[in-house]
Amino acid sequence: MPYVNIKITDEGVTKEQKTALIQGATDLLQKVLGKNPKTTFVIIEEVNTDNWGIGGETVTSIRKR
Repeated sequence: MPYVNIKITDEGVTKEQKTALIQGATDLLQKVLGKNPKTTFVIIEEVNTDNWGIGGETVTSIRKR
């Protein structure tokens, strides 16, 4: 029962893109590890850019430059 957690910033990812991520991760686990897609869980978490930091700065600050 694989569990995949994808974390992305909340910057306008579409429903179609999320569907593609879920399907792609599921397909990859099936292809590489032989995992059953029916028992593969994929969770997408969207994180506000104020709550995501890189190099000591928030992504919000970096994007403003």
